[in-house]
Amino acid sequence: MDIAKKRQLVCCLTAAVFICAGTLAGAGEQKTAAAKTDDVKIEDPENELFQSAVSLFKPLARDMDSPRLPFKTERVALGRTLFFDQRISATGKVSCAQCHQPKHYGTDAAQSPDTGNALKSRNVQSVLNASVNVYNNWYGDQASVEDQAFSSLTSPLGLGHKSSDEAIEKIRAIAEYRGLFAKAFPTDKEPINVENWATAVGAYERSLLTPAPFDAYLEGKLDAISRDAKTGLRKFMSTGCVACHNGIGIGGSSYQKFGIWSDYWLTTNSSPVDKGRYIITKDENDLYTFRVANLRNVTMTAPYFHDGSVKSLPEAIHVMAKIQLRKTISDEDVKDIIVFLKTLTGPLPNNFSPP
Repeated sequence: MDIAKKRQLVCCLTAAVFICAGTLAGAGEQKTAAAKTDDVKIEDPENELFQSAVSLFKPLARDMDSPRLPFKTERVALGRTLFFDQRISATGKVSCAQCHQPKHYGTDAAQSPDTGNALKSRNVQSVLNASVNVYNNWYGDQASVEDQAFSSLTSPLGLGHKSSDEAIEKIRAIAEYRGLFAKAFPTDKEPINVENWATAVGAYERSLLTPAPFDAYLEGKLDAISRDAKTGLRKFMSTGCVACHNGIGIGGSSYQKFGIWSDYWLTTNSSPVDKGRYIITKDENDLYTFRVANLRNVTMTAPYFHDGSVKSLPEAIHVMAKIQLRKTISDEDVKDIIVFLKTLTGPLPNNFSPP
């Protein structure tokens, strides 16, 4: 059995396990509830859908701090200032916000230019809710938003410095940052350093969460999403999308080959062909493999896929069904799924703007 078919078998089996587990978990929960009240019945399709959903997805937390990275207001404020400051870049004309624009829900709605304004075949992923991803970047080569912030200092698709030391010297030359870093890192003798840059920007990005109607639904408010959205949710699960798009981010926590049943570049007219994680791992099993996209706010973040090759969400769903699941999905089913996906859109955070 070749690699593509092995991956498809794993994907299909995973989808089956997810769907069956959700149904069984739902039934178990319903039996317990039925023993306590006559109002909840095992055959209740509304409750069955809810129980299946909570077994597959998790509601978004209200913040993404951790014991190692406690949520500190001063660090978030510093990170926000750094995020929008063009002076920090090698050219003095680029900021993190150039590619992660509030008006485009943390993306740039196009392929990203590098610091020399040369167009690259890379579609920006949203900075919103990025902290829930198990891996970051399309290749998954950054483990956290802090790692991503660190790499952005020297990336040609970031701030474009020749070295991180060069970047830090530029920050130190801006007088206002002395006080801001000292407030955020009061115990450090020299608070302006690479680690603190990454920690501050990461703290800000961890604050950029967008709780959505679907989160309220997962928390037990069954009327938080419409009947049509629930129809779309059922189809999203039964079609097999949940094999990869699950958890808190409705994705963002696994790697998959893009093009299990056919070459993605033939279906999407992509050029050049991107070899995916193989570029960094040199492992043949990683050819055309990418980190699964986080689907939060997906209706607001066109274009789609790693190279931005598909401009509309309906087309993206058709492509995914064809090359990942070997299915032809009807336009009606696509419309229903999109109604569900709209429930993943939350309001922009109040602090997602220049200070």
